[in-house]
Order: sequence, then C-alpha cells, then structure tokens
Amino acid sequence: MSDLNLEGRHVRRSFDRAASSYDQAAALQRRVADRLMGLLVGEPAVLLDAGSGTGYGTAMLAQRFPQASVFALDLAPAMLQATCTRTSAARAVCADMQALPLASASLDLLWSSLMLQWCNRTDLAFAEARRCLRDRGHFVFSTFGPATLQELRDSFADGRTHVSRFPDADELHAQLVAAGFTEVKVEAREEVLFYPDVRSLMLELKAIGAHNATAGRARGLTGKRGWQAMQENYAVRRTADGLPATYELFYVSARAD
Repeated sequence: MSDLNLEGRHVRRSFDRAASSYDQAAALQRRVADRLMGLLVGEPAVLLDAGSGTGYGTAMLAQRFPQASVFALDLAPAMLQATCTRTSAARAVCADMQALPLASASLDLLWSSLMLQWCNRTDLAFAEARRCLRDRGHFVFSTFGPATLQELRDSFADGRTHVSRFPDADELHAQLVAAGFTEVKVEAREEVLFYPDVRSLMLELKAIGAHNATAGRARGLTGKRGWQAMQENYAVRRTADGLPATYELFYVSARAD
C-alpha cells in the first residue's frame, strides 16, 4: 500500500486556482502528454482521461479517436471547465480517481498524464482503474518519480516536508500487478529544467498548481531566514545554464488481466 498522505482539499484548491495560469507554465506537461500518446494502440470505444487538467490531453485523445466516447475526469471544477472550453467532444466528470463514479468494466482505455502523483493512495487508484477497465483494457499513464525536484527538497534544511513524496518504479509495478494488471511496462526518463533563480521555479510551480499537499508540510510561510538559507543551499548547484530542477518521469503501460 502506498499512502502519500496528501490532503485532497488542498490539492483541489491548488488546481482550481491554477486553471487560468496553467497552460502558460505547462510546457513540460505538454511534452509528457505528447510522448505518452505514443504508447497508445488499438481503437478504444470508450476512454477516460483521468486528471484532464485544462484538456490538452483530452483534446488529443478526442482527435485521435473521433468515434470513441470520451470522458474527462478531474478533481478541480475549474480545470474541468477549461477542458470543456478546449474541446466539446468530452463528457466532464468531477471526481477523484480513487473513487471513480463509473460502472465496472465500462472502459477500453484509461489514460492519465501527470495526475496519479496527486492521489493519496495509488493502490486504490489502480484498483479503481482495474475495476472500470474491461478485460484486456489498456491503462496508460505518466507520473513523477522520487528524484523529482530533488534539488529543491535537499536545499531545505529545516526537517519539514516541502516537496511531495513520489513512489518509485518498483512500487508502481508491484501495485499494478497486485491490482490485477499484466504486461506492465515502466519506462523511466529524466528531464532537467533550468531557472535563473529559485523564485522563478517557485512561481512556475504555483502557476501549474503543483503545491506541496502533504499533511506534514510546513504551515504558513517559510521564515525569511529559512528562505534565505534554502536559496543559498540551492545556489551551490548553479550551472552555466542556471539553477537545475530535475524531473524524474515514468511512462507506464499495463493491460487489465
């Protein structure tokens, strides 16, 4: 079992607030969604984009599979509204992937790009995915790995949680098998982005709604001295390209057994 100890209400609020700024800051998220599309095969009749965000992936899915019934699910109502604005081909579902309001064996494809890391219990999310997929249904998703934002995490030295914990590849694989999936393939990639300063990184994270939502996170603003110490710790990592921020990315494909 994986319990990331995330607070759902905080996650929902963060992404609701980020709906209007998300697209301007989500270049990495678009690249990941583009690459994830390459894992798709077949012609699903019914599919779900879980964690649709502003609908970038939903629109691609609707265009690639024009005959399919497309559902877009997100926890944040403002994100779903943005999805519906981007494409009218999808039916919106405001819900949590850990408790899908869908009939069992109703989906041929469940696609999700960079959402599962915000589930408090990935094992429940995988169990729900298996329940809703028909036999031999395809589960395709991307998510962040534990090395994501390691520079930011390591630069804080106050003993508090500032970056959410992400499951590793072995944990994801084991949970998928336990949930009833076969042909599990996990491809790991790493992408490093560079920023002129810490503030630029933090503003981008805020713009896409990627706040720390762990229950043990620091409450309130980090003090001036703590913030200064973090920036000094981060500064030693500076390269000619700027301050690095690592994103560990997992691209996962599995079949409902």
